[in-house]
Parts: sequence; C-alpha cells; structure tokens
Amino acid sequence: MTQNQVVVVTGGGRGIGRAICQRFALDGAQVVAAARSMEELEETKKLCENAETQKSRNAETKGGAGRCHVQVTDVSMPQEIEALIDSTVDRFKRVDVLVNCAGVAPTAIIEDLEPELFRTILAVNVDATYYGCRKVWGVMKSQGGGVIVNISSIASVDAFPGFAAYGASKAWVNAWTKALAEEGRAHKIGVFAVAPGAVETKMLRDAFPTFPDADTLRPSDVADVVHALTEPACRYATGATVFVRRQGD
Repeated sequence: MTQNQVVVVTGGGRGIGRAICQRFALDGAQVVAAARSMEELEETKKLCENAETQKSRNAETKGGAGRCHVQVTDVSMPQEIEALIDSTVDRFKRVDVLVNCAGVAPTAIIEDLEPELFRTILAVNVDATYYGCRKVWGVMKSQGGGVIVNISSIASVDAFPGFAAYGASKAWVNAWTKALAEEGRAHKIGVFAVAPGAVETKMLRDAFPTFPDADTLRPSDVADVVHALTEPACRYATGATVFVRRQGD
C-alpha cells in the first residue's frame, strides 16, 4: 500500500474497527474513523497517533506516518454515511479504501426477536453496507479504482440458535460482496469480505461473556487480513470472502 492513501473505516471506535484504523495509520494512510461515540473515536485517534510515533522512530521505515481523523457517524442513518464520504472527499479529494466494519450482534431466539431489534440488525449490518458501497462507488470509479472491504462473520456460514438474524445479515454481506466485485472489475474496484470467528471484543463479550479466552482472535489479527487485501497482490482475488479463525476452530 502506498503512502497517504485515504482509508475510511466505519465502526472505528473500538474492537476490530479500531485495530483496522491503527494498522492503516501505521502504514502511513490518512485514516477517517467513524463511529457513534466521540469518546471512543478520540481514543482511536490517540492510539493511531501512537502508531505514527512508532513508525517515525523506526529507522528502517521510509515515508511519513499517516493521520487519524474522526467523524461521529450513525451508520443506520443513510444521510450520515453520505456526509462521511462527502466530507472525506472534500478534504482529501479521494477515497482509496472503504472498510464497512460497523455492526451489531444481539442474540435472540425468534420468540424474542422483536421487529424493532430485527430492523436494527438489518439497518446496521445490511443497509449501512449497501449505502456505504453505493456512495463511494462513483468516487472510486472517477479516480480509477479503489478497494472495499466488508466485515462479515463466521456466523454467515455457521449460524446457531439466537444468531439467526445476525448470521443471515452476514450471509447477505458475502453474497453482496461477490456480486459487487464482478461489477467492479471493469473499474478496478476490488471488493472483499472478511469473516472472522470469535474476536476478543466488547461485541463478543456482550453476547458470550464466558467464551474461552484461548479460543479468540485478537482484533489486530483481523486488521492484518483487511490490510493485506488492499495490497495490489490481491487484486485478482476480488469477490472473495476470507474466513479468519484460530487453528482448529
């Protein structure tokens, strides 16, 4: 990945999204982190600045460090996604990478899956991915290419009771990614999905507080995969859903 690419990350306030922001900042990108909480975004920004300091102190690293910029965004509101992309383009004149990482994963068996909760799952996991991709598509076409990475889940192919709606929403992400990648080939827009297993995040602990620590991935493990998919070497793998899980899972 070249220096000073512009990377937009939704769900950048914590967990996997925060780790993705840190990874790209370390690589010298201009990162735009989006989430609902300014407090969490400020912490992400601070950690990215620490990554920049680490980079600048590495005598073997060439080129300048990146920067983290934050924008409070509720991805369930289409107009806020549009504002996120518009403000990024206004500032940097391009978007090289979009990572749709914002997500919700409430557990509820069908008797407890109230319509409002179901609509929230779809709004964040499905609708926001659609709106983000659609909004950035024209930008990437006009600049001659780009990369979109949609965060999915192992639950997309291995759902279980209580996770039916979540698993189905992530299965949609996989199918959406594959089809959209075919549309993007002519425009040099790569589209990928990354489907992790259990990751040590607040989202995991809210749903499964007793999940064994030894069986979880680190957020940075997922961030490294996302970063790798934006490299030119992966351009012909567009459309792939990459499953990330611990050995033996």
